Amino acid sequence: MTATGDIHPRETIICTIARLLEGCGNVAVGAASPMPGSAALLARALSDGGTRVTLLGSRRHNYFTDGGRELFDCAGQGRVDAFFLSGAQIDGQANINLSYIGDPGHPKARFPGAFGSAYLYFVVPRVILFREEHTRRVFVDRVDYISAPGTSEPGVYRPGGPHALVTGLCAMRFDRARGRFRLESVHPGHTLEEVRDNTGFDFDVPDRVPETPLPGPDMLATLRGRVAGEVAETYPRFAEALFGSAPQPNRITA
Repeated sequence: MTATGDIHPRETIICTIARLLEGCGNVAVGAASPMPGSAALLARALSDGGTRVTLLGSRRHNYFTDGGRELFDCAGQGRVDAFFLSGAQIDGQANINLSYIGDPGHPKARFPGAFGSAYLYFVVPRVILFREEHTRRVFVDRVDYISAPGTSEPGVYRPGGPHALVTGLCAMRFDRARGRFRLESVHPGHTLEEVRDNTGFDFDVPDRVPETPLPGPDMLATLRGRVAGEVAETYPRFAEALFGSAPQPNRITA
């Protein structure tokens, strides 16, 4: 990936995810998720106190006192508005595979597992799928194993589910009624043809495909200033690589 002007592609991705979090009161982010974590902290900074963020694995940006157990409890009570999921494979129905690839008896690759992803997928209203790598290896016609289903049969009680997908190439929205993704925008420096060539499933395309907007000066300044310092507390190497000389961790703010 190459930068657009002086804006790194990852900064554009982070800001794109942050926009998807507008209006969320409580956002939770799993462990080892620096880009969604950065986006959540940016959304909090831009919300003027309207968004609360919990990063699992953080000591400063974590309102849970009992880790994952409390996350599941709060999510089940409807107290988590947004969460992030990813997968080794993601298909056009927003099914995600976190288990294995290939024959289950002799898998080509095995992964750690779902860790409650299916439960959170069912109860969190706004689940944002994120995977920076956008290739046919990841975005397949049908996942080898459904660790967490993107859709459910009629009559199944499911207040939660997929809301959007953000990758290194584009942003998509998920239409739960139709069980399909719709392309929302293509990131600067990339094309619709590139997205199609690297996606193994069909998706809807508008008559005119907009370019993902670059972050404005104020958003970029907030990301590189306040948020960079907050990210450094949990993800110091990521913060240093993206924002330059290691930002100093900031105090937690509401």
